[in-house]
Amino acid sequence: MNVYEGPVQDVIDQLGRLPGIGPVSAQRIAFWLLDQPADDVHQLAEALTTLKQKVRWCSVCFNVSQDELCRICSDPRRDRSAICVVEESKDVAAIERTHEFKGLYHVLGGSLSPIEGRGPNELHLRELVNRLADQQVTEVILATNPNVKGDVTATYITRLLKDLPGVRVTRLASGLPVGGELEYADAVTLGRAFNGRQWMTS
Repeated sequence: MNVYEGPVQDVIDQLGRLPGIGPVSAQRIAFWLLDQPADDVHQLAEALTTLKQKVRWCSVCFNVSQDELCRICSDPRRDRSAICVVEESKDVAAIERTHEFKGLYHVLGGSLSPIEGRGPNELHLRELVNRLADQQVTEVILATNPNVKGDVTATYITRLLKDLPGVRVTRLASGLPVGGELEYADAVTLGRAFNGRQWMTS
């Protein structure tokens, strides 16, 4: 049974659909919004609308972008011989904060999880293989999350790429918390993991 009616309950219901937001948090945010100046709430609403209207996925690496190519793919200063494979766009931001990696990225759009219905065809794996066809890339760095799904995904990609000539597959070194997620790692730990990345064998 809903406690509130009309717009208040509608906002609580919508906020409750967000990840990590439970009923109590949704209610707290809804009433916080009610207390804010109307202009601030309108700016938030406009920002959300613009997010859906103008943000797209990079046609090469699938990172978030406002244009056909994201700022990293379109930057001629980036090292074209290395591609770092991550699960989500938020992982790109985490790695960029370390200032350790100067190459390109490839965003899978998740990790392998048969229970959740995500197999190889649901990830951007075919596009990754296509990017390696011109033999310009010499290293693929697997930066999937250090948990069970990330490990399974890294192993699958290693097997997928094992026969490609001139391409070595590495993975971020230990130092990242097992069972954790990349976006929550601090820059120092993530930077050390990059410097100590290891060869992957199938």
